[in-house]
Amino acid sequence: MPLLSFTEKDFLTVSDALEIAEDITANFFKFSTAQWKRHSYEVKTLGHLDPEEPAKEVLAFLKKGSAAGDEVKRKLKDYYLICLQDHMILRAAQRDGKIALLPLLLYVFTHELIHIVRFCSFMQRFDAHPAEREREERLVHELTYRALGDVPLPSLGYVLDSYSGHRAVELGIPD
Repeated sequence: MPLLSFTEKDFLTVSDALEIAEDITANFFKFSTAQWKRHSYEVKTLGHLDPEEPAKEVLAFLKKGSAAGDEVKRKLKDYYLICLQDHMILRAAQRDGKIALLPLLLYVFTHELIHIVRFCSFMQRFDAHPAEREREERLVHELTYRALGDVPLPSLGYVLDSYSGHRAVELGIPD
């Protein structure tokens, strides 16, 4: 059975969610436009993933690559691919009628962008050991909650509450 994929209408929502998430993440970390542009990433959806890439347990995942940076400096620059799992995102939205696509995608994008900021800022290694990855996931869920907590978007609060068990509140992260 083929996996669910985003429709043309869904892609408009994906674009809107990414734009909002970029603004929220940049504001959360207090980045200038120039600082934000240093974080290189692209978004891939199910139709652009290799057949073996789709995962069953996540809404999105990150891949890391390198690209040629400024030719004068001739150095490689890390970039990230945010790989959306259309089928998992759509299934989550269909399974729970209280979850709308825009707030769910906003959560997913903000979460992945926070990971990218942390990797690019050397706050966390991309290739960390499994135990450290689990700790990082809890921390990023907490940071995502804080970044999105005051965003006035219908049903975003419900999405945030849905991830409450994943947050790292026990780590004592300061406000």
